[in-house]
Amino acid sequence: MTADPYLAIDQGTHASRAIVFDGSGNIVSLAQREVALRRIKTGRVEQDPDQILASVRECLLSVLANGPDAGAAALATQRSSIVCWDRDTGKALSPVLSWQDTRAGAYLDKLQDKAEIIRDKTGLLLSPHYGASKLRWCLDHMPAVGAAARADRLCAGPLVSWLLFHLLDGQPFVCDPANAGRTLLLNRHTLDWDDELLRWFGLSRDTLPACTPTLTGYGTLAGTRIPLRIVTGDQPAALYACGEILPETAYINMGTGAFVQRALPDGVKAPAGLLESVVYHDERSTRRMMEATVNGAGAALSWHMKNTGLEGREKQLTAWLIDVSEPPLFLNGVGGLAAPYWQPDFPSEFVGGGNAVEQAAGVAESIVFLLAENLQRMRDAAAKEQQIVVSGGLAQADPLCQKLADLSGVAVSRYPEQEATAKGAAWLLTDRTRSWCEKPGRFEPEENLALKSRYDRWRGAMAQALEPYALE
Repeated sequence: MTADPYLAIDQGTHASRAIVFDGSGNIVSLAQREVALRRIKTGRVEQDPDQILASVRECLLSVLANGPDAGAAALATQRSSIVCWDRDTGKALSPVLSWQDTRAGAYLDKLQDKAEIIRDKTGLLLSPHYGASKLRWCLDHMPAVGAAARADRLCAGPLVSWLLFHLLDGQPFVCDPANAGRTLLLNRHTLDWDDELLRWFGLSRDTLPACTPTLTGYGTLAGTRIPLRIVTGDQPAALYACGEILPETAYINMGTGAFVQRALPDGVKAPAGLLESVVYHDERSTRRMMEATVNGAGAALSWHMKNTGLEGREKQLTAWLIDVSEPPLFLNGVGGLAAPYWQPDFPSEFVGGGNAVEQAAGVAESIVFLLAENLQRMRDAAAKEQQIVVSGGLAQADPLCQKLADLSGVAVSRYPEQEATAKGAAWLLTDRTRSWCEKPGRFEPEENLALKSRYDRWRGAMAQALEPYALE
């Protein structure tokens, strides 16, 4: 245990935050800086590594300027985003290839016959969203990256490693298991890089960060006396926002993407179409979860609003979900169709027409439908969940939570804390003896025949749209 206050750094897709919490989990100070996301063309989604680094530094300067030094710090970042840089100069050699980027999908075609071996080693399905194929793409298509590799100066890996290299004294080149586990290169059994996987992707261990536990002495934040002791991914951190993970609870964090997680029973493999993740590891214990990813959550709503002139009206989503009684169906492939189908090139389309507002309600319902599909898959590996705990920006829409409860038949709990990632990361720094959360709001399941009918029709439309992929 370390003394409070606790500093949490949350680097997400659209913003970086630094938040100081007191010993009861109350926010003492907070700073936030937006970061840009560039959608260059289909499949290419990038961010500026220097802008992300600067945003984190600005947040740290802001929250630490007028308060006492924190006793310890935690860092949680977006997963599956990668960057390459020069070990000697620290200069970035590539943009950040976002977790939404799928440009390198062609590299996976030659590995399809090894898909089951790769899943057994990593807990993941072959997908261009993960880091390995992106790292290979950078080596093949960015001359500066290739030159650095030949000169033994290349650092390449998850975004978190770039941040640690530049934020800590001594420039350590390291990575935690939650972020390393989204590269398709980490062996989930050994929690180290897998030599066979490295060989299949044509990557060198020498260019990758050293694998470290979630909880360890990472070093001191440069310019401070604050030790960084916890490093993890954004979704794993959010799981701990209200304390220890409960085995019969499904956790859903809804932001740019939506992520469903449940504790994986010992000796049980994640069902087909779902992932297995290590969300926490120290010298005494390892916590594994089954996980489903929905890429088109907030990203899908933003995509629709941008394309239909509804930008800036996001706060009206709650009213739209109440007012629109029969939204059109939306086959949601925004950002690539992820769990449980895994078709990165799946085209999005509406079934049933409707105006822009009605379609926005349909996009929101498609998120609920995808979550329901994945919850059902999880029940194949574990008993039906006793409750669903939701967090994230989209979870603040009451009608969305109610629809999730109605469709799943399980009560949905929503805690008032919106900064779930930062709070969970900070809580991991404590002695972990008590919850930091207030009593949650609760949505009890109700009979909703119209919603279930749309869900059945949506499942049928999805099955039909997926038929051509089954023939490939």
